[in-house]
Amino acid sequence: MGFKLDFERTNKLFEELKKEYKIYAPKRFEKAGRFSDTDIIRYDEINSVEEIVYKEKSDYPAKEVITPITQTLFYFTQDQFIESKIDNKKILIFARPCDINAQQRQDTIFLKNGFEDSFYKRVREKVKFVMMECTEGWDTCFCTAMNANKTDDYSLAVRFNKDSLLFNVKDEEFSPYFENVPEYDFTVEFIEKNQAKVTIPNIPDTNVLNKVKKHKMWREFDKRCIACGSCTIACSTCSCFTTTDILYNENANVGERRRTSASCHVHGFDEMAGGHDFRPTIGDRMRYKILHKVHDYKEQFGENHMCVGCGRCTSRCPQYISITATINKLNDAVNEILEEDN
Repeated sequence: MGFKLDFERTNKLFEELKKEYKIYAPKRFEKAGRFSDTDIIRYDEINSVEEIVYKEKSDYPAKEVITPITQTLFYFTQDQFIESKIDNKKILIFARPCDINAQQRQDTIFLKNGFEDSFYKRVREKVKFVMMECTEGWDTCFCTAMNANKTDDYSLAVRFNKDSLLFNVKDEEFSPYFENVPEYDFTVEFIEKNQAKVTIPNIPDTNVLNKVKKHKMWREFDKRCIACGSCTIACSTCSCFTTTDILYNENANVGERRRTSASCHVHGFDEMAGGHDFRPTIGDRMRYKILHKVHDYKEQFGENHMCVGCGRCTSRCPQYISITATINKLNDAVNEILEEDN
């Protein structure tokens, strides 16, 4: 079932929805980009349809709504702790199929990994998605190669036109909001072909995997990557974090515990208490990330690869390292090893 609303009527719809929901969407922040006089697009609460950026890809993913870069988990004293409060309103997120699929990867990590993260769960349970139709993509996207270009995990779907929006209502909870709105023929479409061409490697066994880990391709990144972590913070599926206890100066027994997004690329992230570092070089850390995205996650959970092909890591890298080129190099390395073994 579809409905067509002009911008004015859409804003009235938002006014009604906001009584029950906080609405998040890609939003432009002027002059906040990494270069002079450039903007940045990231998820934030919106009040009107005019605030939604739909013609450009957001620089950062929708996951920031559910797992902010920094969040307080709980407050503590010497003998007790109190969980931080969250807003009582439900959450409605405008997101493209790749970001919705990415959140499913996050669900697997935080909720289906042998332990339920209660801080993640309490927010995730409030979330419903408005799927933003995406049929063309951008030059760094490779969602079709990762099977992340389509999804049915949404309550509403929307197509943006010049002066109107087409809504497809999948969740009956939202049907009352469209009463007395004339029906309009709208069938959701998905992108079928990306500009970027990526071949995902098939690593058949542990023997090949161990040889891949030692391949010379990773040494390239020792000199090229600066281990800034920009790629992992912009990634829609990365879930690494650190926890820090902030002690209040007035009383060392009172404070708060914060969770902060972290990066496996940054030196010291995997350092043990005794000083041992599992991945001492930048190339080692790049190897860990790439293999986790296109091999390890799927091996562990038996579903899709972790990477959804959004391409944000390529766009945000200050050294212009392309994940598509890196994955293709990995595929060449695997084929090289297979040929040598035969």
